[in-house]
Amino acid sequence: MSLPLVLLSLLSVASLVAAEVRFSEIRSDGRPIIPFDEFGFTHRGRLELNITKLSLSGATADSSALSKVGFFLSTRDAWVHVLQQIEDGEINCVLGSDAVQKVYTFDRLPNLTTNELNFVYAEIDADQYTLVFANCLPQLKVSMSVRSAMYNLEDALNLLCEAEDKSYIKRTGSAHGWDVLFYIFSFLKGITLFSLIVLIGTGWSFLKPYLQDKDKKVLMIVIPLQVVANIAQVVIDETGPFRHEWVTWKQVFLLVDVICCCAVLFPIVWSIKNLREAARTDGKAAVNLMKLTLFRHYYVVVICYIYFTRVVVYALETITSYKYLWTSIVAGELATLAFYLFTGYKFKPEAHNPYFVIDEDEDAATEQLKLEDEFEL
Repeated sequence: MSLPLVLLSLLSVASLVAAEVRFSEIRSDGRPIIPFDEFGFTHRGRLELNITKLSLSGATADSSALSKVGFFLSTRDAWVHVLQQIEDGEINCVLGSDAVQKVYTFDRLPNLTTNELNFVYAEIDADQYTLVFANCLPQLKVSMSVRSAMYNLEDALNLLCEAEDKSYIKRTGSAHGWDVLFYIFSFLKGITLFSLIVLIGTGWSFLKPYLQDKDKKVLMIVIPLQVVANIAQVVIDETGPFRHEWVTWKQVFLLVDVICCCAVLFPIVWSIKNLREAARTDGKAAVNLMKLTLFRHYYVVVICYIYFTRVVVYALETITSYKYLWTSIVAGELATLAFYLFTGYKFKPEAHNPYFVIDEDEDAATEQLKLEDEFEL
């Protein structure tokens, strides 16, 4: 078979390729529920679990009791139903519910000294599933290394992709490649975005060629917080909910993001107040009115952008089917593009900047400013 024909064959089935591979380490963990990862399966979905260094400690349990320990798949709706069953007393263990799909329970272990096992689970019901480990034996602690591979792929293509992955690791010694560049550019994007909003909000190079002390303090707060936010994002993406500190990092990321979003609004508010005061004293009512209107519009646009990308996009992720999760990403990126275009258009350098031209009709502008004084942020 010629090379072009091979490439054409691979491209024809490229839409079937989708996979998530995660490596997890659990040591002496007695938690009743340990979530691993979430994935959208098609009707030909597969889950591969490779478990090594498996050991059970604590209370000794026979094989029948170990039916309450194992892995299962659950959708979000099914999980709500399971919680209701537990609250109503219908079941005392998640694995006893018919709403979840049991993948592997430890009563199927060949013997209690088994420390390795490998198996494949076929998922035929297309939906968004979460892989979860359940331990309904309070005194039992589990240690294991888990490699989970969830994919929608034909066997031949799976072998091809797996061979390519192993070859890359053999050449470089690392399983990481493009994700490092992704995190670098995400960091630069966050730093640039918030710094840009702060600098424009202060009127730097537009209203004045310098930064006041309070403006510098905002920058000194926002930039380190963005570093923390990106560290949190890397930990969230590269580990997973099975780790104890995963939820903490998630909360740190959300908190830092909220603080940054609030902090960038202060310079805009300060600039609006300064323009109000200047309009009453420097005799350039028309020019200050134009600047004041511009900064008020920018203030509204920043609030709308923050609200849309932090609230509306999250709502889309929550209510949208897993098949259309890409729509929330597209919506967020389009909102960011629109915000950049608005900012660039309104604050672009001009040889004859209209905001520095003295209007002849100062009286009308002065009356307008009097009305504008009633505006409250």
